[in-house]
Amino acid sequence: MRRSRRNLAYHELVGLEVMVKEHTCEGLKGLSGKVVDETMNTLVIRGADGRLRRVPKEGGVFLFKLDEHHTVEVRGDSIVGRPEDRLKRYGGA
Repeated sequence: MRRSRRNLAYHELVGLEVMVKEHTCEGLKGLSGKVVDETMNTLVIRGADGRLRRVPKEGGVFLFKLDEHHTVEVRGDSIVGRPEDRLKRYGGA
């Protein structure tokens, strides 16, 4: 199944470009880069400067770039958990 606006929460997020649109931690707003790791509660983002930043999913609003023309806004609270657990929670398995 290809990643789309409707099913992004079901997928692994590693490899996607992301920007932190909003976050309860003000210092994380505007952070952008590539998701290089995902844990149950965090995204690890490699910024343009090469630094790795661990960003809590909870309390954030993220913009994921699917391709050149499509981005998807995702509330971090909705993606807390491992990808395989999210699939079960949303009724896909």
